[in-house]
Amino acid sequence: MQVNRRQFFRICAAGVGSSSLAALGFAPGEALAQVRAFKLARATETRNTCPYCSVGCGVLLYSLGDKSKNAFTEIIHIEGDPDHPVNRGTLCPKGAGLLDFVHSPNRLKRPEYRAPGGKEWTPISWDDAFTRIARLMKDDRDKNFIARNEKGKR
Repeated sequence: MQVNRRQFFRICAAGVGSSSLAALGFAPGEALAQVRAFKLARATETRNTCPYCSVGCGVLLYSLGDKSKNAFTEIIHIEGDPDHPVNRGTLCPKGAGLLDFVHSPNRLKRPEYRAPGGKEWTPISWDDAFTRIARLMKDDRDKNFIARNEKGKR
């Protein structure tokens, strides 16, 4: 094998470079750190709206669980929705703290009702709450809605 001077320098430079990389820890057979799984890889993504103000920012909720009936699911991460036209993936400080809001021990998990003039809140069932809300909305509509006839006059 004939090696000229230029080829000899190329071979020597490649050998010194590869041995230097191996000495610095960049060996091809081993990784420098353990690679751990991405925490949201197994999570289910759900789109929702931030409950704090009337702006209506979009949020992405990530939860662990198999979505089967009577199975406990846990929300593990909340972030802004980059596809939402209002906030485009950003959240205010209150929205960024939604995970604490969800996991708070003081959070209500059932509807409560306070009678007019009353001081105490009493727990009611979800069916009673929805029935009451629907009744109040219908009564308000019937009281304040002005129907127009066919010609568009009041």
